[in-house]
Amino acid sequence: MRVLTFALALIFSLFFAPSQAAQVNKIAATVNGQVITMFDLQKEALPEFARARINPGDPAKSKETREIFQRVLDMMILDILVAQEAKRLKATVSDSEIDAEITRVMKERRMTKKQCEEQLAKQKLTPAALRKTIEKSVLRQKVMAMEVGRRVIVTPDEISKYYEANKDKLYKKDGLHMGVLVYSPKADAQAIAARIRAKTMSFEEACAKYSIAPNKDKGGDAGPVEWNRLNPEWEERLNNMRPGDVTEIFNLQGHKAQVRLFRPGGGEEKPMSLQEAAPQIDAILRAPKARGRFEDYSKQLRNKAVIDVRL
Repeated sequence: MRVLTFALALIFSLFFAPSQAAQVNKIAATVNGQVITMFDLQKEALPEFARARINPGDPAKSKETREIFQRVLDMMILDILVAQEAKRLKATVSDSEIDAEITRVMKERRMTKKQCEEQLAKQKLTPAALRKTIEKSVLRQKVMAMEVGRRVIVTPDEISKYYEANKDKLYKKDGLHMGVLVYSPKADAQAIAARIRAKTMSFEEACAKYSIAPNKDKGGDAGPVEWNRLNPEWEERLNNMRPGDVTEIFNLQGHKAQVRLFRPGGGEEKPMSLQEAAPQIDAILRAPKARGRFEDYSKQLRNKAVIDVRL
């Protein structure tokens, strides 16, 4: 514990000006009486600064620094509110659930334990910090399922209408993979995306040359898409794609990124009947409703809470 505290203090001394480093024990916010110190906030924000390659002590990056701190603090506040709700709902996360989620993520990204540890080191994260992050994520999913998911309703009539209007676009999605291209901060993402769009460079070539994501030498292949485990944002993005499609550039944890949907080895698209398409349509229609409910629920939690932000 002393070694970890010393290491963090050393990192902060490198990142922050002396006047800022002296403020680490000041309060950044309180949430229903629970304190978030500047030390907590800085520690939580370190991976974000590392990913964005920003030195928060650089006056020229003051705007970006504040935006990162605010974004991280908002998530920390939400995590506290969710944890407090979880206690009320008696929702917990076991060690085995955390292990299973870490295994799933590693399998999805085709990473070995060693590769995972190397990736954590690059992001200045310890295995214990990863477990804590996974625990928060799983707990958030549980609470959202209990308090949000059950309130999201998609009717058979909505599914039928969607099918009739889009049946020529509905096809069987088994066996589809997702390729992820996460641009290096030094890469001209817009220019490269334009070349991918113009088909003068393949997605696989772009991954090999410019991606910092795992499996870049395999076309960024993140493995088969697990449609029932996607979060609403990714579900909506992928549900609107056909095999071979590549998304526009979007923000992924502080980096510019693109995703490609593909079927290894090719193969024709097979149309789906209404019965076969119903689960897929349900997911398509449910995603925006769930996101809206999540935003409403988050606002309700914040409105009921006593929050004092001093950032």
